[in-house]
Amino acid sequence: MNRLDYRIDNLDHEVKRKLKETVIRLMAERGVTLVDVAKLVFDLQRPYYPTLSLEECLASVNSVLEKREVQFAMLTGIALDVCAEKGLLPEPIQTIVASDEPLYGIDEVLALGITNVYGTIGLTNFGYLDKTKLGILAVINDNPQAVYTFMDDLVAGLAAAASARLAHNGMA
Repeated sequence: MNRLDYRIDNLDHEVKRKLKETVIRLMAERGVTLVDVAKLVFDLQRPYYPTLSLEECLASVNSVLEKREVQFAMLTGIALDVCAEKGLLPEPIQTIVASDEPLYGIDEVLALGITNVYGTIGLTNFGYLDKTKLGILAVINDNPQAVYTFMDDLVAGLAAAASARLAHNGMA
């Protein structure tokens, strides 16, 4: 590897690190921590892996957040929710997103980009979380002061992918 390649690799790593930090900060500003997501992973995987720890779940969430496509999906969805809260989206998208129109489905499609990182297990986990609204998903879904049209699905997608990652690594 020549010197230029090394600098490009380091730059890429630095960009990914900063994007991940930004996603984590934006999630926290929206009331969701990585521990909240890890608790969803724990709830999903505990029946299959009795010695699973919350720390292992948190490590898996962090690993999923290292992926650029996950970071981009999270950033996009959070930005759309924030814009909808401020009334900045053009109609009819403003009304559709602000009201979390059930037939819109684009929020789920964006989250599926995260779940697909770890295959079918991620997809089935996402479907379960999307329907049951466990843990933090219930909290953000029931907040009438904010728009979480994308956020609830993105958090479910992140938890589903982290859960599938554990399963693929033989931990579940």
